[in-house]
Amino acid sequence: MIRAPRGTFDVLPDDAARRRTLEAHAERILGAAGYGQIETPTFEATELFARGVGEATDIVRKEMYTFDDGGGRSLTLRPEGTAPVCRAYIEHGMHKLPQPVKLWYLSSFFRAEAPQRGRYRQFWQVGAEAIGSAAPETDAELIVLLADLLGAVGAKGVRLRLSSLGTPETRAEYREELKLYLHARESRLSEDVRERIDQNPLRAFDATDPGTRDVMREAPLLLDRLDPQDAAHFAQVRELLDTGGVGYEIDPSLVRGLDYYTRTVFEFESDVLGAQSGVGGGGRYDGLMEELDGPATPACGFAAGVERMLLAAGEPPAPPDHVDLFIALAKPNGAGTGFELSRAARRAGLSAQLELAGRSLKGQLKHADRIGARYVAIVGDDGHVSLKDMESGQQRELDAADVVQAVRKP
Repeated sequence: MIRAPRGTFDVLPDDAARRRTLEAHAERILGAAGYGQIETPTFEATELFARGVGEATDIVRKEMYTFDDGGGRSLTLRPEGTAPVCRAYIEHGMHKLPQPVKLWYLSSFFRAEAPQRGRYRQFWQVGAEAIGSAAPETDAELIVLLADLLGAVGAKGVRLRLSSLGTPETRAEYREELKLYLHARESRLSEDVRERIDQNPLRAFDATDPGTRDVMREAPLLLDRLDPQDAAHFAQVRELLDTGGVGYEIDPSLVRGLDYYTRTVFEFESDVLGAQSGVGGGGRYDGLMEELDGPATPACGFAAGVERMLLAAGEPPAPPDHVDLFIALAKPNGAGTGFELSRAARRAGLSAQLELAGRSLKGQLKHADRIGARYVAIVGDDGHVSLKDMESGQQRELDAADVVQAVRKP
């Protein structure tokens, strides 16, 4: 038997119903805040991620699906959503629009990492980007919007971690200090961390190796070295969250996995998910547009994993699809009438299903009850129809042409 590739999954009808509900929540919550939906291509130029995400990140070094398009161009299945949205912002001249430009997406992404619960090689994320505003209100708004979305889908055991990475200049000075600290303790670090001390020392904070974690407990912290402007920005974000009643914990070790972040970074976690507890997060990325040859443009955004959000919600059963009318066939020669009746009902805006399995009439009525049909139209061989109200059990004879109107009446 041929199975789906490792790290991928099929979205079955019940799962699809829950995903549609999540998407509806995202459209309602983000749309009400002025975010318009965007969709970028599934694959992009590899250079976009090498320059935008950072060559020293795990994503670029080990996790991208990259291929030659047959014409000598290197393309990559998108591993994240922010860089493509920024590329679209630049390419389509969105800097000429009133700022900030607010965009959201719900798309599939791809990373070649070890599959585990809630982490797949093909996965979906809902994300939002506010491009063109340096105000701390933008950071706070995005955090609140993600908190609202997690609440709407019923995610349980959620907590918010919050920190600031400062500006690139502040971080560059801190990186040198941290590199000296790590080199002095190199023998106690994991091989992976040792290899990346000079390229990406901040990633040592994310290490799971016991020796490395022990070293990092005494490491200098970037949050203690913010310049006055960065510190004031972070204080304003916290004040806004306090005013909005959003709880958080300040975590100086929070660095996120992408090089483009500046100033505010945040992550929502759920106790329901165990070791892989991250549900979604994001932060400010004021220098990314320039890295991609665009104009200097401040921006902030978030992304949250759809599969993780649904796991954190405890996977309640999806509500059954609404069925207005089930068309049962008392005799095989009534199929033509039933077929036309199903089309007429759908054209009128009703949800209508036609018997297709060759069941007995008793079996058809059981199936109609199982799918929650409001009415069943039992089609005879003379073109007449017996319409049954499944809630009251009442049944009446009608011409086929009158069935749709009878079902539409309240």
